[in-house]
Amino acid sequence: MSYQVLARKWRPRKFAELVGQEHVVRALTNALDTGRMHHAYLFTGTRGVGKTTIARIFAKSLNCERGESADPCGECAVCTAVDQGRFVDLLEIDAASNTGVDDVREVIENAQYAPARGRFKVYLVDEVHMLSKPAFNALLKTLEEPPPHVKFLLATTDPQKLPVTVLSRCLKFNLKRLLPDQISGQMRHILGAENIPYEDAAIVELARGADGSLRDGLSLLDQAIAYGGGSRRGDDVRAMLGSVARGQVLGLLQALVEGSGESLMAECTRIASFSPDFGGVLDDLASVLHRIQLTQLVPGYRPEDNGSDDSALVELAQQLAPEDVQLYYQIATTGRRDLALAPDARTGFEMAMLRMLAFRPADGGGSHAERPTTTSAPRAPAAPQHAAAPVANERMHMASVAEVPAARADMAPVSAPVTPSMATVPAPRPAVSVDARGLPQWDSLIEQANLRGPLGQLAQNAALRDREGNTLVLALQPMHMHLAVEPMVSQMEERIGQALGERVKLRFVEEHGAAGQTPAARAANAREAAQSAAEQAIEEDPLVQSLKREFGARVVPQSIKPFEH
Repeated sequence: MSYQVLARKWRPRKFAELVGQEHVVRALTNALDTGRMHHAYLFTGTRGVGKTTIARIFAKSLNCERGESADPCGECAVCTAVDQGRFVDLLEIDAASNTGVDDVREVIENAQYAPARGRFKVYLVDEVHMLSKPAFNALLKTLEEPPPHVKFLLATTDPQKLPVTVLSRCLKFNLKRLLPDQISGQMRHILGAENIPYEDAAIVELARGADGSLRDGLSLLDQAIAYGGGSRRGDDVRAMLGSVARGQVLGLLQALVEGSGESLMAECTRIASFSPDFGGVLDDLASVLHRIQLTQLVPGYRPEDNGSDDSALVELAQQLAPEDVQLYYQIATTGRRDLALAPDARTGFEMAMLRMLAFRPADGGGSHAERPTTTSAPRAPAAPQHAAAPVANERMHMASVAEVPAARADMAPVSAPVTPSMATVPAPRPAVSVDARGLPQWDSLIEQANLRGPLGQLAQNAALRDREGNTLVLALQPMHMHLAVEPMVSQMEERIGQALGERVKLRFVEEHGAAGQTPAARAANAREAAQSAAEQAIEEDPLVQSLKREFGARVVPQSIKPFEH
């Protein structure tokens, strides 16, 4: 007897067997029980969450020989034929392979004919967003006025690509990504029914690796059964998935608490010996930091899984300051995103860990309860405040004078002031410095908050005037007041709040004298100064002067551009 993969063998046959998606099941069940059914349904969601499964159960419910109901018998000829994929009145169309208008036209022409065996002719169109525009246009009329014996069930992973004219003719149901607990529960049920032994740690790893898709999870479970032979052990599953045990991740954090570069690199080397997916390791690290933060800030919270590590998490929560946990979390997620830019994955992973160590507070860590506090000014994130600021200041000092070369390589360079680019400072960016009045430096805060595009235009044309509690008062010229509108202001508040490590509000006031005190004005002045210096350098260059004397040459000012450092 041939082996049937678990995802197919355990595919739900009734609504009651579905895992998750209760909101969709409830709506369809009520519609079937009351007879108030729409002619077109659209199921959206990521892969493996039950879109086509729900559509097939719905087709059985409509055509079951024992009557139209939300609980098809599963035993009659119609239900059996649907389960086996051979029911003549259930037409499944793969839109990814049948995208053309001719394919849709054939469907439309056949729709007018009565069903051969059932009460309804059901068209299940999978990945409907792949249809061409002419195909959608051909389908619209039938979707709007279908024959009474026809139901359309559309499924897609990318509803944004569907024309609004199609969306408006369907009842839309968004299927949710399944939670790890839901996936692991179904795996335990299946393994119990199949009499297959397993370790609970292996199921936890597989459920996390499924990434919200039950079908992917069952495929991984099939792979784990083959990989482990007679056992389903956590270590085997981690080796198969390229993941690491949580104890390894906790070792990284303990090394950070100790401030030991040697211990940290030893942990990195130990993890690398498992040939893991380094992106997954950073994800695991971010997940552990999330639990630590919950332990610190949510009274009564206790970690829900892997009970053997509970005490270690609680201990780390006592040793790390909450703001440092936030910083490490940000570095972990940013490092995860930037792995593709690293020379290799291990290098990118190690640099992310070393960044956490480099930005570690200068007081040597320790319990956050022992940290000295101050109320004189808002506290920036601990690591940039202690470690990055001196480095940034030194770089800014060295960048304050840059060489502006002449039009030719052999001409003498000249020194001219330019605006230093903070984009050269590695993430996370240096902390925002604070002036004597307790106000953050607006120019550096703009860089720290990564304000670009329309948000950058608003920020560059504003001048920081005052601070009232957690509210920053910004002055704008009347000609720029139209920029301070929603949702730009709220987005700017969120970005600046992240940079300062606290919630802030922004209040914009109209001020005619703000023009010369904004970052935009200072940048314009710097550009003008650099341009003047470059033009003067060309004019004073001995070779240029010689060309002018001997050949009557002249300098075209518009052709001179200062060197952009």
